[in-house]
Amino acid sequence: MADDSYGAQQIRVLEGLEAVRKRPGMYIGSTGLGGLHHLVYEVVDNSVDEAMAGHATRIDVVLLPDGGCRVIDDGRGIPTEQHHQYPDKSTAEVVLTHLHAGGKFGDGAYKVSGGLHGVGVSVVNALASRLHLQIDREGNRHEMEFLAGGTPLGPLRVTGKAPRGRTGTTVTFWPDPEIFHSEGVEFRAQTLLERLERMAFLNKALEIRFEDQRPDHNNEVVVFKYNGGIIDFVKHLNRAKEALFKKVAHFEAIEPTQEVEVALQWNTGFYEGIHSF
Repeated sequence: MADDSYGAQQIRVLEGLEAVRKRPGMYIGSTGLGGLHHLVYEVVDNSVDEAMAGHATRIDVVLLPDGGCRVIDDGRGIPTEQHHQYPDKSTAEVVLTHLHAGGKFGDGAYKVSGGLHGVGVSVVNALASRLHLQIDREGNRHEMEFLAGGTPLGPLRVTGKAPRGRTGTTVTFWPDPEIFHSEGVEFRAQTLLERLERMAFLNKALEIRFEDQRPDHNNEVVVFKYNGGIIDFVKHLNRAKEALFKKVAHFEAIEPTQEVEVALQWNTGFYEGIHSF
């Protein structure tokens, strides 16, 4: 007979990032290609948050020859000082190794944000075979490395001066084949390009660059930057249709606790397309 006992021994507490590796689908949807690309989206979303807060103007996404992915931004850089709740750890280490640790829960760090709030980059770390973190902040370059699902190889350390006073965060990670074994760990460039283009449309004047350095790829740099924002997005949606008027209707309103922006343009077709974000 099966053991049908149910007591304290059957209740298990998963510590740190263990829960993510145990049930990755709860955080990224699946361990197939959708979940694999979601890792990139989560890192990019953190950089987009910096742009929405007015502190970043450019994001680079690079697919490396060895299968890794690098996301670079020119934001403020993840804070590097000791964390007040974990005095033996830097804030950067807390962000990378603790679920629900981030500036989206504090007082005024981010007014608006996307992604898995305070979970995203730690989930990426948990599901990576290796992750390298580089932070340029306050004149110094800081680095830290993690292996085997988020295990730190050592504390965050200063490795030199930030080049030309640069600020920003660079996250380079390699997805863990043990997690993404069903469909592999090879990124699809077109899947990423479609998502990155949309993020550029939704964030006016933000420059997003994509480069594929893998063998058998053309290594071409694709740049997305739309000064018109969602006005350009509507033009893009209507590019193969006949518009009834040339100018895209647009308005926006901003209040202390909320804001809204709308763009629209009719065409001669019979079907409407409504996209909300």
